[in-house]
Amino acid sequence: MLHIEFTGIVAACKHANTASIKQRIFNVQMTTTISIEDVRREVKILKALSGHRHLVKFYDAFEDANNVYIVMELCEGGQLLDRILARGGRYTEEDAKAIIVQILCVVAFCHLQGVVHRDLKPENFLFTSGSEDADMKLIDFGLSDFFRPDERLNDIVGSAYYVAPEVLHRSYSLEADIWSIGVITYILLCGSRPFWARTESGIFRAVLRSDPNFEDVPWPSVTPEAKDFVKRLLNKDYRKRMTAVQALTHPWLRDDSRTIHVDILIYKLVKAYLHATPFKRAALKALSKALTEDELVYLRAQFNLLGPNGDGSVSLDNFRMALVHNATDAMRESRVPEILNAMDSLAYRKMYFEEFCAAAISTYQLEALEGWEQIASTAFEHFEQEGNRVISVEELARELNVGPSAYTIIKDWIRSSDGKLSVLGYTKFLHGVTLRSSNTRHH
Repeated sequence: MLHIEFTGIVAACKHANTASIKQRIFNVQMTTTISIEDVRREVKILKALSGHRHLVKFYDAFEDANNVYIVMELCEGGQLLDRILARGGRYTEEDAKAIIVQILCVVAFCHLQGVVHRDLKPENFLFTSGSEDADMKLIDFGLSDFFRPDERLNDIVGSAYYVAPEVLHRSYSLEADIWSIGVITYILLCGSRPFWARTESGIFRAVLRSDPNFEDVPWPSVTPEAKDFVKRLLNKDYRKRMTAVQALTHPWLRDDSRTIHVDILIYKLVKAYLHATPFKRAALKALSKALTEDELVYLRAQFNLLGPNGDGSVSLDNFRMALVHNATDAMRESRVPEILNAMDSLAYRKMYFEEFCAAAISTYQLEALEGWEQIASTAFEHFEQEGNRVISVEELARELNVGPSAYTIIKDWIRSSDGKLSVLGYTKFLHGVTLRSSNTRHH
């Protein structure tokens, strides 16, 4: 990294030889030469992402016959990794929170813009100065990419200790970044890695099969909220992880005075709700009546960010304007606003907060909560009163979009006494039958 004078500003210049740039890819050699197009994509992302306090400022880029030069803001405070090592590896919870909030804020911004970083680790966060309370900046978008809301990526990139299980399975999206933040939080709180082995293949085995240790010192003295926070990021099922925005409203980090952004997950869930059958909507409405106050804090904040109309409702225009308000060139490049096309039925009707709660909850995320059984039981009571009706195996199969081969499984979900869903059937129906997505990007 060179320090240069750039139009009167002291800046940092990332200098890359296009013939020998190395990208960390998990094959036998762990390195491979990347093309000039990959470097240009990094420049494109840095140019398109702008205006966030915890994002390194991009000034310019140029290339000659053999090199690419990226001129960025100079951060003189060193890496987060250096500070972790200087402390002997362990932060107090309050100090760890200050770090994690900054990381989550910038990652939530990137995700809303349709950018997945794919290499979040302490080496890629720099402090602006040497002072203890200096701001952190996210750097190095060399492995980053634009993605569309329903897209799955399949190239295995990143750094071994921070790689998410679904990346190793070659089908992932922005949740992989959340896993990496979970690893960083674990390290900050206890000073050791959650997944460790002497070889890269051993690390990958641990990531896929092992659970982090929460028994040894210092974990018994760590608050239950902090432990719950880490566990909800390091869930091997990516669908059960919190988003970056949700993590900022978790009880461990919650601060009502902190500004949070609209969450792209809300758009995905509302889109699915709008395309669901009346029976599925009734099941979700019952579930929304059993939500805990913690879940409602997040949903109220998201609903308010949509700028409800005078009568307390939202429609398609509210969802559109919330994206417009937060748009950068990156959002247009990743085509995030296209998700609105699949929500066009909202152009002709209103959605009030009660229905928004039903539309914007994730069954998978609720299943990750310790109190899930109680939530499901309470929800089923509401469903019995308002939504449960006689349903045949054939109709239930159509609801789940599965064929006759599934009949033997789903017939056990229907009560023989009255032909309605049992509590088991209700929770299974909410969960749905997931088929592996074929919408995967090949690089």
